[in-house]
Amino acid sequence: MHPSPTAPAPAPPRERTGPTPPDAPRPRAVDWRRWTPLGFLLPFGTLFVLTFLAPICYAVHQSLFKLHRSGLGLTPPTTAFAGLANYTEALADRAFTSSVLRVLLIGLVQVPLMLGLALLLALLLDARRTPGKRFFRLAFFLPYAIPGVIGGLMWSFLYQPDVSPVTRALSDLGLHVDFTSAGMLPWSVGNMLTWGWTGYNTIVIHSALKALPGEYAEAAELDGCTGWRLAWHIKIPMVRPALVMTTVFSIIGTAQLYNEPVVMRAVAPALSGDWTPIMAAQNEVAANNYQAAAARSVLLALVIFVLSFGFMRFVNKRGAAL
Repeated sequence: MHPSPTAPAPAPPRERTGPTPPDAPRPRAVDWRRWTPLGFLLPFGTLFVLTFLAPICYAVHQSLFKLHRSGLGLTPPTTAFAGLANYTEALADRAFTSSVLRVLLIGLVQVPLMLGLALLLALLLDARRTPGKRFFRLAFFLPYAIPGVIGGLMWSFLYQPDVSPVTRALSDLGLHVDFTSAGMLPWSVGNMLTWGWTGYNTIVIHSALKALPGEYAEAAELDGCTGWRLAWHIKIPMVRPALVMTTVFSIIGTAQLYNEPVVMRAVAPALSGDWTPIMAAQNEVAANNYQAAAARSVLLALVIFVLSFGFMRFVNKRGAAL
């Protein structure tokens, strides 16, 4: 009997040399929570675009055109692209450039004086032994609560040489001062701004002082740092952000000076109709020259931008150096 042949051994499985086919993609669920913050920001973003960005873009667009009137003016004027012609005319206008320099001069003196006074008052309110804190807090803030036009009328009465009790008292002392003269007008307007805004800045700085942790002051007092040394070495450095914010707001507000000079024109013949940049732009609007007014407004915005961000950059560099 012949032996049965042995069955052949099964061949080993072949190894795959090609790339492994990827798995089928799975549908990824949308995480709507990532879009929730955008939903909260949408109302603000819409208002910001409509009330801030859109007017700026429209003003820049208008400033690049000019009105051309032909003949005797019987036909409606036409608008033509003029490039930077409105800007060159504004920069060549001596009255407009003088108004910008005048406002810068007022801010250079008035803003540091006002903020220094506001800081001093805030430190006095924050001191432990200052009597009548509630009364003085309200008294400092009261001028800010008065509308700017009403405050301008009040100061116009105090400045007018014929009826001013201040001028009369100075005359009795042998000092003849005319607060409405051309040389005194910048300081008269600066005094009005200081009176109206010192209390507001005082409240802002005082709120920052009240938010400081009490442990720092207690530790400094244990080391013998009290009184003005405590204010200079501890409190003032710690309210630096509030001081920077009030300075930037004051720069912007001074550059936008309008109400006080317009009200004072009734008693100050030396105050011209283009005494400030906004007044100069308003004159162009009154003359139906909206393109020139837009160019002056854009130039004023650039000045404010350079001053504000230049100051913030200077403060940040100095803070980093310290």
